[in-house]
Amino acid sequence: MSEMSETARDEGALHRPVARLLRPLVRLFVARGITFPALTNLLRELYVNVAEYDFALPGKEQTDSRVSLLTGIHRKEVRRLRGAGAPVSAVPATVSRTSRIIARWIADPRFTDPDGRPLALPRSADGEAPSFETLVAAVTRDLRPRAVLDEWLDRGLAFSDEHGRVVLAESAYVPKGGGEPQLYYFGRNLHDHIAASVANVIGETPRFLERAVHYDGLSEDLAGRLEARARAIAMDALREANREAHAACEDDAGGRHRWNFGIYVYTEESGAAPDDPAAGGAA
Repeated sequence: MSEMSETARDEGALHRPVARLLRPLVRLFVARGITFPALTNLLRELYVNVAEYDFALPGKEQTDSRVSLLTGIHRKEVRRLRGAGAPVSAVPATVSRTSRIIARWIADPRFTDPDGRPLALPRSADGEAPSFETLVAAVTRDLRPRAVLDEWLDRGLAFSDEHGRVVLAESAYVPKGGGEPQLYYFGRNLHDHIAASVANVIGETPRFLERAVHYDGLSEDLAGRLEARARAIAMDALREANREAHAACEDDAGGRHRWNFGIYVYTEESGAAPDDPAAGGAA
């Protein structure tokens, strides 16, 4: 088979899964006012950037002509767009600070109960006894614990119980409201999920774990019950992974690698039920 016909075959095979992947993103773009021309400009820049940095030949200078050939974008446009550098996703300061404090609260044995659940913490305590003050101080000395607590209470990340202790809210695990923290994790988590899938598709053997359990043709009640149970299983797995990673980092020399372990749960009304009312599987 010729190289051209292989390329056409690959494009045809990718069309449906890519269209399905992009549909919820297009829904977000339309809802947030990102027009098609604006998206086209962004895609043009990304095509040039990926071709320039991810498809460079070892020992050879990447040329405008080769980038144009790889992307189908005119050389004049390639020349204008090249050299911007690979995109860097900087972690917003508020996201980094908050996520590190929450991660320690749910991982450090000093701040969790025997079952690994985050303790309700007094606002302050004598010495190094567990408190919200010692929790924040264990992560950063640059911020006053009272300022962090006021921010968290205002954002609903924590609340005070009847004894005046600080309690981590369930909502603290998942940023919401479409603000900077939620959009940061939206980009980070989707990027890593898609990057793992792409690596598995284009690699000789699947490298990353990327699996799902799925059942179709369910009643609304059963779908809801399965979603609730999956949430509980997922949170237990995430807490355990966080505890082990937190403990392992204490003795790690550090380096340039990063690790991300994510879980998602999704249910929807999907139209006509399949012939088998309990069709399911794992993939």
